[in-house]
Amino acid sequence: MRSVVKFIGIGAGAIVLAGAGALVWATSAPTLDPIDTATPPTFSDEEIERGELLALVGDCSACHTAPGGEDYAGGFALPTPFGTIYSTNLTPDPETGIGSWSYDAFARAMREGIDREGNHLYPAFPYDSFTKTRDEDLQALYAYFMTRTPVVAEDQENALPFPFSFRPLLAGWKLLFLDQTPFTPDPALDDEQNRGAYLAASLGHCTACHSPRNAFGAVVADRAYEGGEAEGWLAPPLADHSISPVAWTLDDYADYLFDGWSEAHGIAGGPMTKVADHLYFADEDDVFAIAAWFAAITPEQSGDERDAIIAEAAALDWPPVEGTLYDEEITDPTLIAGRDVFADKCAECHKERISDTQPISLGLTYAVNGPSPQNLFNAVRYGIAPPYGVSTRKMQAIELSDEDLAAVAAYVRWHFSDAPEWDGLQAAATAHREAKEAGTH
Repeated sequence: MRSVVKFIGIGAGAIVLAGAGALVWATSAPTLDPIDTATPPTFSDEEIERGELLALVGDCSACHTAPGGEDYAGGFALPTPFGTIYSTNLTPDPETGIGSWSYDAFARAMREGIDREGNHLYPAFPYDSFTKTRDEDLQALYAYFMTRTPVVAEDQENALPFPFSFRPLLAGWKLLFLDQTPFTPDPALDDEQNRGAYLAASLGHCTACHSPRNAFGAVVADRAYEGGEAEGWLAPPLADHSISPVAWTLDDYADYLFDGWSEAHGIAGGPMTKVADHLYFADEDDVFAIAAWFAAITPEQSGDERDAIIAEAAALDWPPVEGTLYDEEITDPTLIAGRDVFADKCAECHKERISDTQPISLGLTYAVNGPSPQNLFNAVRYGIAPPYGVSTRKMQAIELSDEDLAAVAAYVRWHFSDAPEWDGLQAAATAHREAKEAGTH
């Protein structure tokens, strides 16, 4: 997936301890010999095609293609709290890309986070997941990238202050957090589910966004899929950690992964949109395997309970007639103001469903039920660009003042959800606007 994961850096004490213990090893990573670019390796059409499909599962072009740039030529800015990291050129240009890289160099970068010249890579490139990738899949990816059109694109220097700019310290990070244990199939799962588990753990790098990270920027291994952040969006908890009112089923997962839309959960937004766009063109068996695995580790919900929850959420939808307010008694001035904003700006689309082309009930969405209003703010101020699979489901951005955004968020949370109210909405709305204006998410 687009892996603009939050690299929180290494604290001063840990830098000294981990860095000192790893410095000799860190500085001794060898340069691997370049291949003879006059006689580049050859690959079968089948291997190249398989690599292309795996690159879609890995969402590789999302991070390795700059806006308006050539595919895989790098230069995409990955903002972190400690500076900006720029992605590298994956095309086979021999000078500025990977054209001189052997397969061994490519595999080392994917599994160990070390480039051909022996430089440590920042874990914004999720080699902590890619290290699980099997040889045959890495070989197919290598075949695909080495047969792309070469693009001359010099790497852009990262904007990281010291000590984060000192790459050898990443060796300490790896000693602490890089688990290179191969993927092991679960005997309780069938072949398809294990295939999905493998893809999610390796090239799909799903934990990179959907898991919390510790103070060193590493995924907390024993809290996988409890929810995380990516590019200023909250990535919801998944499987048995999900807080969705309606439990995810195999069909829900499949619909969402293939099309970016589920009738019980809504539409993909933020970086998940690009993931869905890539999975739309990926191998159907691979995508369905991922859905099957997530379904296998998600607690089941009876059909009656599911129907009751959907009906309960639908009962809170606003009347379908434009200009008609929902019949409810409100005394809180903030909620009254929020209701008025909702009536003016939101109710035209977010109202009682009389057609399956309408949005789902807001009470079913993570944006309304999540632990913070961040995704709701993003949806309002940035809108939702629809994934390929549901290209007509676009949400336009809405210009609201900080006060109005805070008020409508308070109302939506109160009206459509039983979850506790969000605290500090006014300050959060202001901070969100300032971040948007600064381009930091």
